[in-house]
Amino acid sequence: MEAYSEFAKVYDTFMEDTPYEKWIAFIERWMTAYNISPRIICDLGCGTGKMCSMLAKQGIEMIGIDSSEEMLMTAKENAEKAGQNILYLLQDMSDFELYGTVDVIYSCCDSINYLLEEDEVLSTFKWVNNYLEPGGMFIFDINTPYKYKKVLADKTFAEQTEDAAYIWENYYDEDEQINEFVVNFFIKDEGGTYIRTEEYHYQKAYEVKKIREFLEEAGLELIGVYDDYTNEPYHERSLRATFVAKEKEKERNN
Repeated sequence: MEAYSEFAKVYDTFMEDTPYEKWIAFIERWMTAYNISPRIICDLGCGTGKMCSMLAKQGIEMIGIDSSEEMLMTAKENAEKAGQNILYLLQDMSDFELYGTVDVIYSCCDSINYLLEEDEVLSTFKWVNNYLEPGGMFIFDINTPYKYKKVLADKTFAEQTEDAAYIWENYYDEDEQINEFVVNFFIKDEGGTYIRTEEYHYQKAYEVKKIREFLEEAGLELIGVYDDYTNEPYHERSLRATFVAKEKEKERNN
């Protein structure tokens, strides 16, 4: 089953503790530091559109891109309920297309780790460079190899709410650097019966050094790598590495 097909129904419920405000505050600090007053921002891997909606409330034109049709359907429904006009596009981030350039592109919540091939990451970064305004900013994060090895590893996680529950069985192949997690969802239907569905998710662990190389090859200038959306530098025990890069006004792709 496609990743995030059933999870889309309960994603916001299980992700309610996600620090979206912290992530947005980090992005805003860096926009201020480089005197960027964004008119248009693009969210790669936007999911149900939580961050798009929060930024749209500030009067920023938002574009959300995701490869999950189900997640985008939820995002569109949320935008309609909020009276927001957000453009959501069903696209693969490694080959995305925009109608023009944007001031900032960000990708939060380890979306980059879902790119399982190195050429997909490089392609994503090249398209980011292509669609950024001169001097535009690219901010994104990755789950670190340390997190996969020491925190997720071969463990099982579970969570339950009033209307849904999940069991997450994690497996990390250190040789291949591939993290697989099998998630069984139990979602209550209108009749009160819990329906079980199963999804398989795969992520790739990337070393910070390798991401640096991809950014350089894509023509993006790396400003810094930080520990989980803080001002502290990335270190060997960081669970999430946050990258800040900018466009170098290189020649664009056609």
